[in-house]
Formats: sequence, C-alpha cells, structure tokens
Amino acid sequence: MITTPDITRPDPSLIEALRGIGSATASGELYKRGIKNQHMTGLTSWKKGRSVVGPALTLQWMPRREDMSANHEYADTEMQLHRHVMYHTQPGDIIVVDARADMASGVFGEMMLTYFMGKGGLGVVIDGCIRDWEHAEHLELGMWMRGVTPNHGWQNRIMPFAVNVPIACADVLVLPGDIIIADNDGAIAVPVAHAAEIAKLSREKDEWEEFTRLRLSQGGDLRKYYPLNEQAQREFEDWRTVRAAGSVKKRKARNRS
Repeated sequence: MITTPDITRPDPSLIEALRGIGSATASGELYKRGIKNQHMTGLTSWKKGRSVVGPALTLQWMPRREDMSANHEYADTEMQLHRHVMYHTQPGDIIVVDARADMASGVFGEMMLTYFMGKGGLGVVIDGCIRDWEHAEHLELGMWMRGVTPNHGWQNRIMPFAVNVPIACADVLVLPGDIIIADNDGAIAVPVAHAAEIAKLSREKDEWEEFTRLRLSQGGDLRKYYPLNEQAQREFEDWRTVRAAGSVKKRKARNRS
C-alpha cells in the first residue's frame, strides 16, 4: 500500500491577505526582498480571467523506468502517484506539477480534474500538459500549463515519482505548502515565511498605484506620478487620508441602517 505525506497548510489569514494582490505585484515585492526566481516561466493561463491563491500540493515526475511503472493506463491504478496527490486535496488547494516540460505527457485528464474540482481544488500549475481539453476547459478550475496533448500519462517517457516533496516547476523551487498566486500574468510561489510581509507591501503598492492611475488618467505628468516624486507623495498622503475618512463614514452609515 502506498502512503504519501500531506502538506502543512499555511494559516488561512495569510491566504486571505494575499488574495486579490496579483502575481505581478507579489513577484515585484519578492524581487525587492532578494527572492528573484519565483515566476514559473512558460506556464500560461488556459482559463483567462481565473485568479487563485492557495497552498501547493506538489507532484514530481521523473524519466520513465519500465521496472518502476505500470505498462498501461489502468494497470494497478493505486500505484499511480498522480492519483495520490489528489487524495490529499482540501478546499482551496492548488496542485503544482514538475512534469519536466514534457509536451507528450497528459499529466491529468478530465476525470481526475473533475475529482479534484469536486474536492474543492482551485487550480493546477503544470510544467507540462493535460489531455481531454474539449471537456476539461469547462471545469471550474484555473489551469496554468504549457499545452495540451491527446496522450495519457503512459504514452510518454516520464512517470509520476513523488508526492508532496520539493520540486522544480519550470525551474522554480516549490515547497509543499508554499502559497501559489496565479492569474493572467502567470503563476508564482510565495514562501510562507515571507507571505505576511509580501501581503503588507503589496497592499501599500496597490494603494499608491490606484492614486497614480487616477492622476495619469486625468492627464497628470508621468515624471511626477510614476513613480511618485516628493510633491506627488504629499498629494498621495492627503488623498489617502480623505479616502480613509470616507470609508469610516460609509461604514458608520451602514451600521446605523
């Protein structure tokens, strides 16, 4: 009987703090902190508009060795480790797969992805492909990957090898339980130890970018507002104070109603 480890999931408050920030902002803040290689390059969103934040379940594939793998798709299914990563699924999880950028490997198909969705999974990030795209594209899942293939997982040169271990997904180190942020810009991994600080810095950046976007849309000078010069910074502080006061007033009005 195969047993595989579960992950240690981060505090839900960290997931919530990173929700809505976006991969671009979080990636930039990670870079400033010296963590420079978190974007899983080459993996694009196949479900445009999907945005997910959640902990990583990890699956590692390795070159096939015939004495260590089944000889056809349905032989001894419980020996297939790509099933076992899904058995760990809890609501909000994201599966991240190092499939060695293999373009002939259907890592998952419609049925397994349907199971994952039914268990509450949010999305998959795959350095490789899935199959059954005609049906899989209609699932309520985010999907970041290199492409699609008609092949199932035994029509290739690789095999699932380990579950919930450190992996290299598109040349990015992803540890089990890392927080994945994935959207139209791509997928990144946020180390849990840095998540709170990244969330704080990203919210601050989003705030001044909102102000900058407003001023630029009104014809403001790019040299003044992006980035903020000293005068624009004072304007921003005043704008933020007024906006905060307005939010408090609206909240009090709602409480009275």
